[in-house]
Amino acid sequence: MSATTTTVAEAEQGVATLKLQAQPEKKEEEPYRYAHLLPHFSADRYPPLTPFEHVDPGQRALSHPNPWSFLDGATSLDELTPHLGTEVIGVNLAELDDAGRDQVALEVARRGLMVFRDQQDFIDRGPEFYPHEQLTEHRSLHIHPTSGHPAGFPEIHLVYRDLKKSFNFEYDDAVTPTVWHSDVSYELQPPGLTTFFLLAQPKSGGDTLFTSQVSTLKKLSPPFIAFLRTLKAVHSGFEQAEFSRGGRRGGTIRREPVEHVHPVIRRHPVTGEEALYVNRQFTRRIVGLKREESATILNFLYDHIDKSADNQARIRWRPNTVVLWDNRITAHSAIIDFKESGEARHGARITPQAERPIPALDGLDLSS
Repeated sequence: MSATTTTVAEAEQGVATLKLQAQPEKKEEEPYRYAHLLPHFSADRYPPLTPFEHVDPGQRALSHPNPWSFLDGATSLDELTPHLGTEVIGVNLAELDDAGRDQVALEVARRGLMVFRDQQDFIDRGPEFYPHEQLTEHRSLHIHPTSGHPAGFPEIHLVYRDLKKSFNFEYDDAVTPTVWHSDVSYELQPPGLTTFFLLAQPKSGGDTLFTSQVSTLKKLSPPFIAFLRTLKAVHSGFEQAEFSRGGRRGGTIRREPVEHVHPVIRRHPVTGEEALYVNRQFTRRIVGLKREESATILNFLYDHIDKSADNQARIRWRPNTVVLWDNRITAHSAIIDFKESGEARHGARITPQAERPIPALDGLDLSS
């Protein structure tokens, strides 16, 4: 063998050396930027919620000379659909004054949903800032009875899922985890304007679906709508509480569950629009009807909500996006299609309570 001949073993060793040299040095993993906002499950317990008089910020905006002046600096406005949702670029929510926050509330009441991009300033100001900037009366911020919250900030509701764990109210034994709902509709005074943003998200998937309950209602025939106006339904938090009582989500129940009766069709206090107000997650039965009658009507309405893609908008979560919606006139569902990726979806919600739902039919008795 000549001096220039290379053996197979020598060649393999050379390739291995090259591969070793080509491998980039492993960098230490950076600490999670929002670790201070990870779910915490305190042992604190809270008494039942008490009624209060709600002052809607959107109502105040009606007296402003220009209720849309908060959009003066916007570089882009894009309607997501004709009847639901507006995407805004160029407006910093963290810098709005009181009048601007009122105007946002009014526009969310009109459009149902607003998506604000490039809001890192708002998100990075932290949990002390979020309630201060919430677009409503601060005393009405809802403390969720079962979800996780950042340590020391129970008013901030968190969602969290990664490959190994979930702290959400989700069942794994259904064909799909998509469940349309209006947040905590079982409360006597459920939420109105609601703020939500993701702190961590998968590269693909984890979107949120929204539907207009105003448009959903308008698709129905006038005689059927007239009949629905006469109905009221029970909304219950007991199933959600039992989910946690069984050790899931974090195993915490901070406030005992409740159920309340709400009109099947409610009227928005600012716009006067009527909206369907039932959802699969929390509505249980229609008061005064036989079980089969109630189930038939509710299942028809649930199917109508599920299948009416022409009433829906789908939000793709880009980093630093903040979404505001009006829980009184919309329903929504997260899309859990990213489980196998192992990536985390970590979000924060600020959920002030609003008025007790106003019946579309004047004089409707809301007793059970």
